[in-house]
Amino acid sequence: MRGSKDAGDRGERAAASYLERRGYTVLSRQWRCRHGELDLVARDPNGTICFVEVKLRSAGAIGLPREFVDGRKQARLRRAAAAYLAETGLEDACARFDVAEVYEDRDGALRLEYLEDAFT
Repeated sequence: MRGSKDAGDRGERAAASYLERRGYTVLSRQWRCRHGELDLVARDPNGTICFVEVKLRSAGAIGLPREFVDGRKQARLRRAAAAYLAETGLEDACARFDVAEVYEDRDGALRLEYLEDAFT
């Protein structure tokens, strides 16, 4: 299990770095509440709060990372996001849900595809 957590953390660091290079401000990493965890919370250059679900897939994995953000996962993310907005006083902020697909090559190199507004 430790290896999976370490890989997930690498994916989240890669996604955070990707966002920062594009002018986003990372507000929180691995934010937890009773509804679950938000991998990354960031503010885009326009001020929109972005709840980013990071999905890492290693070489040879079957399926696209976005396919693992199913309806049940989306519902948990919505509840966690609402809790985050309430706790931080940002209830009136514009917000969206994004997915960062991180692909790990056989040599360990990471490649990222970012899906803005992946679901509502």
